[in-house]
Amino acid sequence: MLEIIGIAAAGTAAVGGHLKSKSFVERRLRYSSFVENPFIGVFAGVAAAVLAAPVVAIVPFVGAGTALAFGRGVGTGVAMGANRARSRLPDEY
Repeated sequence: MLEIIGIAAAGTAAVGGHLKSKSFVERRLRYSSFVENPFIGVFAGVAAAVLAAPVVAIVPFVGAGTALAFGRGVGTGVAMGANRARSRLPDEY
């Protein structure tokens, strides 16, 4: 039973991290220079996984996989949000 709770927590963390980070990057970081970096998703995903590691170490029914799933979700969300932000910017003259 606890395994199912852990898997559900990892899936929820991954999907939630993806959706929130994509929305944030698309809305708030649209005009910043961060969206021009092609590796911004990798940097954000690694940072999210590292920051989530101490939190999942405290919670008994989730493990390192949850932190990795959250990092992957945030990384893909940031990459997709940056891609959408780049495609919506007007071309410079």
